[in-house]
Amino acid sequence: QMLRRTSIAVSYLAICMWTCLEAVPIAVDQTKVSRPAENLEPPKSVDTGLHYDRYLREVVDFLEKDPHFREKLHNTDMEDIKQGKLAKELDFVSHHVRTKLDELKRQEVNRLRTLIKAKQDIEGGRGLKIDHQALLKQFEHLNHMNPHTFEVDDLDRLIKSATHDLENYDKERHDEFKRYEMMKEHDRRERLKTLDEDARKKEEEHYEQMRRKHAEHPKINHPGSQDQLKEVWEEADGLDPDDFDPKTFFNLHDTNGDGYFDEQELEALFTKELEKIYDPTQEEDDMVEMEEERLRMREHVMNEVDTNKDRLVSLDEFIIATKRKEFLEPDAWDTLEQNPIYTEEEMRQFEEHLTREENNLIQKTADLQKQREDLERQQQQLNAQKLELQQAVEHMERLKTQRIELSPEAKGKCACGCSINVYTTDSWTWP
Repeated sequence: QMLRRTSIAVSYLAICMWTCLEAVPIAVDQTKVSRPAENLEPPKSVDTGLHYDRYLREVVDFLEKDPHFREKLHNTDMEDIKQGKLAKELDFVSHHVRTKLDELKRQEVNRLRTLIKAKQDIEGGRGLKIDHQALLKQFEHLNHMNPHTFEVDDLDRLIKSATHDLENYDKERHDEFKRYEMMKEHDRRERLKTLDEDARKKEEEHYEQMRRKHAEHPKINHPGSQDQLKEVWEEADGLDPDDFDPKTFFNLHDTNGDGYFDEQELEALFTKELEKIYDPTQEEDDMVEMEEERLRMREHVMNEVDTNKDRLVSLDEFIIATKRKEFLEPDAWDTLEQNPIYTEEEMRQFEEHLTREENNLIQKTADLQKQREDLERQQQQLNAQKLELQQAVEHMERLKTQRIELSPEAKGKCACGCSINVYTTDSWTWP
């Protein structure tokens, strides 16, 4: 449990997703036992979705291996951790941990530089000198001014960045889903424009038929309610619903046995409800929408049950929630088709944005075509000049290698009595 507490504390939101650590390390006398560096390998865990996920997980894992730091984490208030007060404890971790953290930071800086270079190449920046130091400023999870050693400021930045980014991660997923739905509707409307009147009418009728068919699903239990959990208890666990016991249910579905429901464990509880709405073999059911529904369900339960907002549900929080009126008598749960994802105004703005992007792409294509034609003309001119130069060189070579013959009529003597020979070629004569 202390290791679990440690994980939660280090980065508030990021660590709470890494619940696969299995045992509490045993503190040993470091003066008697030395741990080889090769044993410091980070465990496999759930990806947070952050672009610096691996760096974050490895830093946390190595810090947890330091007894002093682990003890401080265990006794530090969550708000103090988020404000960066714990980061100062980095000065007291063991030397081999600090050395490993330095290595991790150098690897992360090199990774970011490689990404920057790749992005520059893709955008046509080949041959340009890249100011990596300036571009690294956009990555706030480390101190880019010092790319070699892991310092207190690096830990402070990592904690705050992970906290902020993960708090906004679900929002970004919702935004992506909205764009997905609008693009799907845009494509449908564009396809209708290509059809004649009869085909368009049939397509519209088919579309409405699929919508009605999708909406005709069994009753959906409110996520996290007694009815919903009892259904899991009966159908997934094979137990008598009349014997439902919240504590037993919690222990059954706390799959890693750490005493908490994390986000993945919660989302697994909604599978039975989602199967009532979505079937991957049916045309009317979209699996992307299913994952959005799962996300909405998890967010709802977290908002209702996770009272300390650490993105984990403890056994105590769960038991308290099962005693509320909302658990026993929940409101109806509105599924996605009952909640408009976007307005017509948002759709209009989205299509205008697509039109602008399309026009920009057309213009760029035309510019590139013009550049290509200009380059082809320049190449033709260079080829012509090259041919002329080659012909001139060949002519000169012929002149140089041409046999020089002595002209018989040009022989004579100068005033001093010396012999003079006049040499001739086809066109030139000189003494």
